[in-house]
Amino acid sequence: MIDRETPGTAAARLTGCAVAGERPLSGAVTEVALDGGQLVIVKGDTAPGAVRAEAAGLRWLADAGTVRVPAVRGVDEHWLVTDHVRTGPPSARAAVRFGRDLAALHASGAPAFGAPPPGGPADAYIGLAPMRNVPATEWPNWYAGQRVLPYLRRAVDAGTLRHTEATVVERVCERLPRLAGPAERPARLHGDLWNGNVLWGADEHVRLIDPAAHGGHRETDLAMLHLFGCPHLPEVLDGYQESAPLAPGWTDRIGLHQLFPLLVHVVLFGRGYAEQALSVARAALAG
Repeated sequence: MIDRETPGTAAARLTGCAVAGERPLSGAVTEVALDGGQLVIVKGDTAPGAVRAEAAGLRWLADAGTVRVPAVRGVDEHWLVTDHVRTGPPSARAAVRFGRDLAALHASGAPAFGAPPPGGPADAYIGLAPMRNVPATEWPNWYAGQRVLPYLRRAVDAGTLRHTEATVVERVCERLPRLAGPAERPARLHGDLWNGNVLWGADEHVRLIDPAAHGGHRETDLAMLHLFGCPHLPEVLDGYQESAPLAPGWTDRIGLHQLFPLLVHVVLFGRGYAEQALSVARAALAG
């Protein structure tokens, strides 16, 4: 149906409200004004299960009652309608609050590492890349087998990484039980927590969008915030540590947790991210 509907007509059908106008924000995302003045965001995707996975992730994060997310107003196989977020400048006060809320989100837990949100498919996505959610009881083997190695193999098969380079990452995976630090309970993760998915609200509350939600290690979300930068990141971490102190040595493990998103970027965007992925793998082995 995505090829026969506009975002406006999809919004009208899914919300039951008349549409007053629409404004494209990107190729897949449109801001739609409903009759009465309320703004919603309409996202279209033809990838099987993609928008339903995103909607399930948003609802799972919202159910924790911790971090704020835009409410899901409607969803079907190809369209997702959520509330619009009015943004403002980042502030240190909002950052500390966000850190506390993120810690509470993680503490709300998940049934297992790799557990999908309730109602979410096993075959989900991180950005444009497929991502399988296969539950497991131990983080190191799950992280290697379900997050790092699938993207490493894709990068090698595409010729983006050489076989000799891949062995560095494979050695990291072999040593993960020793490198992973103290065991942690499965955390409820946003799963794709880079700065573009952190919206600083005009009301000084952060909202999170575009999750790749699953059960995982809480340090992974924090490593994502470090990877591409985040306004007031020291304050975010202060708020987090006040609520849920991280295990000793967590900063030494940031690169380990960045291997997954970096390899996703190698697969999606090519060789430009390969050296960064190999660099953090070498650093993890050297540590």
